Amino acid sequence: MALLKIENLHTYYGHVHALKGLNLMVDEGEIVTLIGANGAGKTTTLRTISGLIRPREGRIEFNGQDIHGLPAHRIVEDGISHAPEGRGIFSTLTVMENLNMGAYTLGGDKEAIEENRRRVFDLFPRLEERKSQLGGTLSGGEQQMLTIGRALMAHPRLLMLDEPSLGLAPMLVKAIFHVIREINARGVTVLLVEQNARAALKLAHRGYVLETGRVVLSGTAGELLRDERVRKAYLGER
Repeated sequence: MALLKIENLHTYYGHVHALKGLNLMVDEGEIVTLIGANGAGKTTTLRTISGLIRPREGRIEFNGQDIHGLPAHRIVEDGISHAPEGRGIFSTLTVMENLNMGAYTLGGDKEAIEENRRRVFDLFPRLEERKSQLGGTLSGGEQQMLTIGRALMAHPRLLMLDEPSLGLAPMLVKAIFHVIREINARGVTVLLVEQNARAALKLAHRGYVLETGRVVLSGTAGELLRDERVRKAYLGER
């Protein structure tokens, strides 16, 4: 069953036509990845879904309901969390305070907040060790853990991740991707934007290739890994 369905989505930055009739679908329980070059529209897609940018045309359906035009906080309440590119943590707040910011939609339900925090610390024990530390003093890998953990505090049905491996050492990348797989195994659907196309396709169930705001290829992750066009353009193979 489709948890997220996007039809004919058109998004602009001023006069720049960034998304040009985008169509994609994410089924409940999947990991779906968006791959493409810089400027292809991947981040814009996530920002449009999460309500940070208003599309001019098209439909965004989540769990059978049209969420097009809803404010961002309502979209979080409906079950979509977004871990943005660049992490966007609050550097002058502690780890615990950053996590609590992610739980604002729970309306002060202390039991639910504590349960969600327990889930986050189970996935990221390092965050529990650093819970009193200021976000700005964390390493890059720890900040990425905090970004994902904060998004999970709202207990989403769909988690959108934008470049979670950006700037991380290979061992940390492997650890972050392992956690994404574990998050999915625990019942959270994932929409992943990732420059490391090979790693993303090895993790995902399905994928979409974007070029200049349009989907130009789609299929199972295995099909895209074997596709000669993908191998040449995104996997560095001749």
